[in-house]
Amino acid sequence: MKKLLVTLAALTAFSAHAASLQVAATAVPHAEILEFVKPTLAEKGIELNVRVFTDYVQPNVQVSEKRLDANFFQHQPYLDNFNSTRGTDLVTLAGIHVEPFGAYSVKHTDLEQLPERAQVAIPNDATNGGRALLLLQTAGLITLNPEAGITAGVRDIQDNPKQLRIREIEAATLPRVLNQVDLALINTNYALEAGLNPADDALFIEGSESPYVNILVTHADNQDAESLKTLVDVLKTDEVKAFILEKYEGAVVPAF
Repeated sequence: MKKLLVTLAALTAFSAHAASLQVAATAVPHAEILEFVKPTLAEKGIELNVRVFTDYVQPNVQVSEKRLDANFFQHQPYLDNFNSTRGTDLVTLAGIHVEPFGAYSVKHTDLEQLPERAQVAIPNDATNGGRALLLLQTAGLITLNPEAGITAGVRDIQDNPKQLRIREIEAATLPRVLNQVDLALINTNYALEAGLNPADDALFIEGSESPYVNILVTHADNQDAESLKTLVDVLKTDEVKAFILEKYEGAVVPAF
């Protein structure tokens, strides 16, 4: 009986001192990666709760308002633009992986088949829209104003020989309109959720030199939290690298 009471007391003490982390993430691959590291964090006394979101706005809003501790879904250009336009003070903790951005079609099997005035769907936020336009330029379909940079918009298209009709659509809905357009440029997390494999299904895709590393983000007051430092350390282990390489087969690439 005495031994049982000692054990219960130890468990109670552990629970009292265990840290809890509330982290927002999009479902694939971010939440899956976080779920993979849950047991390791638990061994270190950290209870990780993953909150899955389907959009790119609320995860930042809720971390900024300190309702959640961190989020894992975005790249640095998106975060920079969000902070600038929303007046938030979110900070980057670490870069974890790259999701090469791809262009997909169910109507055509190569770029040569794209007709005049083809409908092309891209994300409607500034950074991912700019990323999509830069990829179209790399594929030789359009030419952009060189001063536009990574937040290039449709207005920055200087040459459009096929007279492509660009439709700006919320990123999460792009897989659902794939059969309605000639080409859709889709963020890899949403492509994977829709059963698309970027390495096999994309007509063209970013190279491995992509600067759009997906990052773990928190609010400025929380950037030195020991629990978040531990999360970063665990996410950047060889075990996580092996998990990413095996599970996503090139559709997601470790950035460490």
